Amino acid sequence: MDFIKQFTVETQPNSQVKLTGEIPFSELETERGKAIAHLGKNLKIDGFREGHIPDKVIIERLGEMAIVNEMAERAINRIYPLAIKGLGIDAIGYPSITITKIAPANPLGFTATVAVVPTITLPDYKARAKAINTDKPSLTVTDEDVETAIKDIQRQKAAYERLQGKAAAVPAHDHVHDENCDHDHEGHEHHHDPEVEAVSATPADEPTEGHDIDTEELPLPELTDEYVQSLGKFESVDDFKKTIREHLTIEKERDVTAAHRARVTDAIIEVTEMELPQILIDSELDQMFGQMTEDLTRANLHMEDYLKHIKKTKEDLNEEWKPAAEKRAKLQLILNEIAKQENVTPDTTLVDEQVATLMERYPDADKARVRIYVESVLKNEAVMKLLETA
Repeated sequence: MDFIKQFTVETQPNSQVKLTGEIPFSELETERGKAIAHLGKNLKIDGFREGHIPDKVIIERLGEMAIVNEMAERAINRIYPLAIKGLGIDAIGYPSITITKIAPANPLGFTATVAVVPTITLPDYKARAKAINTDKPSLTVTDEDVETAIKDIQRQKAAYERLQGKAAAVPAHDHVHDENCDHDHEGHEHHHDPEVEAVSATPADEPTEGHDIDTEELPLPELTDEYVQSLGKFESVDDFKKTIREHLTIEKERDVTAAHRARVTDAIIEVTEMELPQILIDSELDQMFGQMTEDLTRANLHMEDYLKHIKKTKEDLNEEWKPAAEKRAKLQLILNEIAKQENVTPDTTLVDEQVATLMERYPDADKARVRIYVESVLKNEAVMKLLETA
């Protein structure tokens, strides 16, 4: 297909390129049989069975230009991927195609505008990461942290028991059930320790009619083996403290690592030069709305009801979330570029294992897409670890 070499490529704003060219009519002709069969598939003409109408009758009914238009669409769909590959265009998403010239027995003129992976000018990312790493908070859980957590649990339990006592003292007919309570949605993902959650989830702040309890003023009982056994499956005070420390360690490692990584990547993003394609911002917004919809569904809520509750439209949230979507899109491009420069590739064995696990959990998923997802996650993690050790 030497004619592809004659196509021109122009750089457009917002990290897009415009491809302009002509396709010989001979390429359209190779699509003629399929075009006629497709157009005649659902055509209904008296005297003929549906799907068995002769080509000549289809052409007479639809006209030659209808056939040529279908031939043109098929030819472009076949040749466009070959063109961007041959011309070295690193396209993102689907192109916007315009036919500029079409007529029987004549070359087909067209343009295709498509977003491309932007040129990224990275800073000295290792130096910026190193500067942040020197000030990384400690992951150590101190005795004071443990004692503070224990006191919080004790106050929650004491508050809950006091509320239960007051509720028992109020006649049943004095209780009013409000069926019109509002639901809130934060969209956060939480990680739970079953044993500690059983204690810490006690509703210390649950309101009652005319009563507010200041948990700071509640007397705290002595921490004994018998007391901690009433809080959950703990054998002794030492066992209880050990569990609390383990829980706090996991929580602190997660929170500190996430916050530190955000500081490192923010420092790199703010001085990285690129022209971000709109399609990537839109893709991130779609993912954010998708996650929010899942979270609402798990809470037995509907998106329409939630938007009414917060008195906003989807467009309002789009505008609010746009800066975050831009940052997420930039971050992924930056991580990809660093992985390319550092020759970071995920471990094949680990990829195979995680793909197998996900396919077992989601047997109807597209295995090729699952593999791309797993490779991306593992590659991102490898790049982040590289930056954390700079």
